[in-house]
Amino acid sequence: MLEAIRWPQNNDAQRLFHGRGHAHPGYEHVNIDWYEPLVLITLYRSVDMTWLEQLANHIQQQLPQARQVVAQQRYLRDGPFIWLRGEALEKQTLQEQGIDYWLTLGKQQNTGIFLDMANGRRWLRECCAGKSVLNLFAYTCAFSVAAHAGGAKKIVNVDMSKASLSQGRENHRLNSQDLDRVIFEGVDIFKSFGRLKKHGPYDVIVCDPPTFQKGSVNIERDYQKIIRRIPQLANPGAELLMCLNAPDLDDEFLKAQMAEHCPDSQFVKRLDNPEVFVEAQPGKGLKALLFTYTPRT
Repeated sequence: MLEAIRWPQNNDAQRLFHGRGHAHPGYEHVNIDWYEPLVLITLYRSVDMTWLEQLANHIQQQLPQARQVVAQQRYLRDGPFIWLRGEALEKQTLQEQGIDYWLTLGKQQNTGIFLDMANGRRWLRECCAGKSVLNLFAYTCAFSVAAHAGGAKKIVNVDMSKASLSQGRENHRLNSQDLDRVIFEGVDIFKSFGRLKKHGPYDVIVCDPPTFQKGSVNIERDYQKIIRRIPQLANPGAELLMCLNAPDLDDEFLKAQMAEHCPDSQFVKRLDNPEVFVEAQPGKGLKALLFTYTPRT
């Protein structure tokens, strides 16, 4: 395992080891991420503490700028943290592609940003100048911050979690971004299409839904409900970044859903995931597919 760790070449937040891709037999339960100056080891099952201490020692030897090393026990309720090196903290900033975001530790399982979506944020930043952007399942609004940095004229963030949207506001403020161009809608997407339409139509739509949330989202069942609304939300020629995180659903599922429920959409390409996110079985990891919406006249 140690030889497979990809040590960072810069200060950008990034994954160093992706065990969850099952490409490193015996270490499917381990991910390692770099949030300068902190290294986060995420564990999906119990490990021997001696091994964990040895791993922390190795990380500090190879990465002396790492002032904190922390392990998160995702296999336990609420994902508690074990601080292995350095002083415990609940919040710090991270940087990606010249943009700052808040990283939160100790309050919830997820830390505020998903590193496998780095190329999606880069794509959005490069394509959205002067455009209106709809960010569905916005979480902490990382896409919104990237769109603002790319010169978007309006960004609408939609998420059920008002706490996540509040952190999204703080992410914008962290980068001294004017919030006059940003709208936050703390609503259930499936019950609020009328409100989304009110802010539209949009030139770019980003949809990055959770795979499953009890009582609200089952993406295999529910993705079509979003796709069917694209003609009501999108301008002709709109660019669509449609994402899928379900390991048991592949590209073809999403392409088929788009073809059936929004036949005026055309598949363009799949965005590559960052190189470290290697999957032993292709199609198991994040799928980020680009489409254009071109209604027939």
